[in-house]
Amino acid sequence: MDAARSVLARQGIDATRVNQITDEADVGFGSFYNHFASKEEIVGAVVEQVVAEAGAAMHRATSDIADPAEVIAIAHRSLILWAGTDPELAWLLVRLDSSHNSMIAALGSHAARDLKRGIAAGRFSVPDPNVALIAAGGALLAMIRAVLEGRAGSRAGEHHAAAVLRMFGVPPEDAAGVASRQLPALPRA
Repeated sequence: MDAARSVLARQGIDATRVNQITDEADVGFGSFYNHFASKEEIVGAVVEQVVAEAGAAMHRATSDIADPAEVIAIAHRSLILWAGTDPELAWLLVRLDSSHNSMIAALGSHAARDLKRGIAAGRFSVPDPNVALIAAGGALLAMIRAVLEGRAGSRAGEHHAAAVLRMFGVPPEDAAGVASRQLPALPRA
């Protein structure tokens, strides 16, 4: 799995061959098929693992925070910060064709829960929660790519989180204030 993460992050899914993964892992080519039926299967497993680890870390870091807007701001800012500190895994997410769907599948339940909490509390106002989640997820992937490509400034996470909160109906001044709060220490997954 570690070898697949590394090769896929460097090359993307289309350019990666099973033998490159086994070479990186220093195992025989045939050994691969003892664990995975295809390249697509290991790609799915790697993406699922990476996104699940990130989701679990976000949940641990935000479980005691009452304000749904702050929870969402922390999640988005932390994932953008993570892109700068672990670019190999961040590149993996943005290079995979299935990354947006994988992020929604793994993190979507957390994001949907937080969005529903915010709507119930009157903190968020969105006409279609599903569309809001898809738009926020797509914006997050685009921002992670911008960080990796060096196109985002040092406050990109704050500005992005504030924009997502505004998209969820939080007034601009409030969104900016919430998005600029100090991040909690995030446990590693």
